[in-house]
Amino acid sequence: MSKSKARKLRDKLVREGKRNPELSRSSFAMLDLNTRRTKTKQEKLNQVKHKKQSFGKDDFQTKDCFYLDADLIVV
Repeated sequence: MSKSKARKLRDKLVREGKRNPELSRSSFAMLDLNTRRTKTKQEKLNQVKHKKQSFGKDDFQTKDCFYLDADLIVV
C-alpha cells in the first residue's frame, strides 16, 4: 500500500529533525467511543421503513388505487 501525502509530509518533518505530529495525538484518537446497542423488540415493531414514500409528484396515479363510488368500483 502506498503512503498518503500527509504521511510523507510527517516523515519528511521527522527526517528534518522537527517534531512528529503523531506524538501530539491523544491516546483516545484511535478508539471508537460510540456506544452501540441492538434495537429492542418494541423498537423493531415500531420501525416503519419507507412509509408512504413518494417518488414523483404524480405518484398516486401510478399505484393501484381503489375508488369507491355509489354504483361502481374502479380499479
